[in-house]
This record gives sequence, C-alpha cells and structure tokens, in this order.
Amino acid sequence: MKFYSTNNKNNLVSFKEAVLSGIANDGGLYMPVEIPKLPSVFINSIDKISLKEISFNIAKQFFGQELNDEALLDIINSTITFDAPLVPLNDELNILELFHGPTLAFKDFGAKFMANVMSYLNKDLDKEIKILAATSGDTGSAVANGFYKVKGIKVVLLYPSKKVSKIQEQQLTTLGENITALEVKGTFDDCQRLVKQAFLDKELTKHCTLSSANSINVARLLPQSFYYFYAYSQIKDKNLPLIISVPSGNFGNLTAGLFAMEMGLPVHKFIAATNANDVFPKYLETSVFEVKPSVKTLSNAMDVGNPSNFARILNLNNHDYNLIKQKIFSSSFSDEQTKDAIKEIKSKYNYIIDPHGAVGYLAMKKFLDENNYKKLNGVILETAHPAKFADIVESVLKEKVEIPERLKSCLTKKKISIEISKDYLDFKNFILSS
Repeated sequence: MKFYSTNNKNNLVSFKEAVLSGIANDGGLYMPVEIPKLPSVFINSIDKISLKEISFNIAKQFFGQELNDEALLDIINSTITFDAPLVPLNDELNILELFHGPTLAFKDFGAKFMANVMSYLNKDLDKEIKILAATSGDTGSAVANGFYKVKGIKVVLLYPSKKVSKIQEQQLTTLGENITALEVKGTFDDCQRLVKQAFLDKELTKHCTLSSANSINVARLLPQSFYYFYAYSQIKDKNLPLIISVPSGNFGNLTAGLFAMEMGLPVHKFIAATNANDVFPKYLETSVFEVKPSVKTLSNAMDVGNPSNFARILNLNNHDYNLIKQKIFSSSFSDEQTKDAIKEIKSKYNYIIDPHGAVGYLAMKKFLDENNYKKLNGVILETAHPAKFADIVESVLKEKVEIPERLKSCLTKKKISIEISKDYLDFKNFILSS
C-alpha cells in the first residue's frame, strides 16, 4: 500500500519509506491511500478470535504487500504479549485497560510493533537510524522500552523538564545503551517543534538517517486500532450503540479509533476527552482550529496545545467540519473535576483510575447527560496504570496504590538525562555532535 502526505496527496511513498522516514519531506504526516474495509464475516465473528489474530488480520490489510505472512506473524507474536481486558463498571459502562504492557501504558502496543517493524525493514540496510521522539510522558518510556538494545537504531527522547511525573521520568531516563533522554527547558509543544524542525533540516538529514516514534509515524499509529476491535470482541450485546471515550492529547489514539471505524468497526460516536488543553473542543464549537500554548495539568500526557494528528483527522474526513462533528463529541475538564472523578469512580464502582482515564469518564458522563440513550455500550479507555500517577491518586483517595514490580524496579535506578534549551540550534548541534 502507498502512503501520501497530509500536505500533498500526490506525494506518495511506500510503506517502508513512510516508516523509516517518519514524516513526509514536505512536513506532512503520512496517511494510507485507502482505508481497507474488513469483511463483514470478520466483524461478525470477532468474539471467536484472539487479540493476536485480530491484530494480524488488520495489519495484513496495510502492510501485507511489503511484509510476508511469516514476518508479520513474528512481529505480531513478539508485540502482542499482554492483554487489554474490558472491565465492566456497570451494565453500560466499561473500562478498556490498556496498561498491561511492559511500561504500563497504551503506547506499549504501538511502540513495540514499530520497533519490530523498523528492525525488520532495516536489517539489510548498512546504516544506522536515529529515532527522534517528543514525549509528554508515556510515549518516551514505551519507545525507550520498545527500542531498547535494538541493533542499528539509536533513540533520542525529548521531554519537557518538570512536566512529567517522577515515575514517567525514571522510566525514560534510566535505560542507557542506545537510548538518550534530553530534558528540554520548555513544554511538550517545544519538544514536538524541535523534532518536526529537525526532519525538515536538509543539513541534518544528510548527516544522519532520522525517523520518528511518536504517533507521527504510521507504524506507531496503526497498531493502536487493534485494541478497538478487541474491545468490541469482548462486548456481549453488540446490538447496542457503541460509544468510545478517548483521553486525547496529540490525538493519535483517537485517530487510530477513526481508522478502525473506517475499517468497519460499528462505532456510534467517539468522544475526545481533553483537559484544560482544549483546542479540539473549541474547534468543534467554532469550526476554527486555534493553536495555543500547552498548559500543565494532572493528566500530563494530554498537555498538548497543537496536536499533530489533527491533520490526519482532517484528511480522513475530507476537511468536512460537519462530518467530523457528526463522528466526534469533545469536551474539556479541569484538574479539580479530574480529582472529583477519581473519587467518584472509586466510591461508586470500587475502581481506581488514573487522571487520564478520569477525564475520559467525565467526558462520557457529559455526553450521556446531553443525549438520551436508553441502553448503550460505553467504553472508556484507561491509558495508563494509576501507579504511574501514584502521588496524585493517593493524595485524592487517601490510600496507597499498589505499584507493579516492573515499575518499582526503575525507581531505584540512576536518572541519566541531558539538559537542553528549547532553541533549535542547541538541539541541532547536539544531534550533529552525537
């Protein structure tokens, strides 16, 4: 399958080039030229097949021309090594737990898949790839874990200083080997700007082969559609309308859901749940997309003022504002509302949720308050284990959160990071010198 740039539909490249370059040479993001429709027999019998089988069938639609079945199966088998259970809160609301991977965040799905794909595509090339990834928290740890010790690939992670949780910082700064962490004196948007500028710098791209590992990269984004289908497979009464609430920052997760919808997943409505960084809800209110500086919140992985994947959402819907509004509801919530939601979910359902999932819960509640549904299948994506935000959750609930062993192990390791300004020349000089 060919992929085109969101800036120019005539700018076509192969899957291999889209993955290894990460971003188009005109600054756009890559999109598949078509979203294949999955056979109805696949959708109708989905509850009879495993997550690995679901993943293979979807991946083959996009990558089957350049990855043979054997290679694709190897990648799936080494990527999908953990579950994504649908946990009911009541008869209508469910939590899709996406934190059972190695770094306890949903990004483990896409990061490990992308690392395996890149390793396969690069195996016959006599060159080193340098991955640049901006992170507002969980992307960094997932990418670091996914690419750790992968031959022929070095990773440079950029994260905003003092704007990620302590546990997140420990996860992305303690591995060493082929992973370098840059602590940027700025916001996530500054980190993302530095990465995008680097890809467009011809002097830099001549010096080394650059690629991305954010949801900018199609190999990170597309695997996230797997668990939307898997969530549907776990629903008992599939005749009820399916409403999915997605905690949203850079909008990669929501975009993957929209891809799933285009492939045939019967989603009645998507909900883009945001914190105080509300550029998307404002867009749905006014039809004007106005970039704003990001502000720090308790749900820090969503602290994005200029979401990259908005360009993909526009392209996927032919820049049709009314069509986007028809598919997506969006609302924003404050830190105080987030804290109240954490308390409410524990009190009503005896479930401990992280701040991002709490925002997803609030948006689902608001949507249902404004719309009359007698019965439904509501799915709220829980994108990270609450232990990753233990300081917040424990202060709200006044009780200890159990920390999984694989998370405990990184807390005693030494932080290794390099402080850098948000000035592009400083970043460029670092890449050239390294």
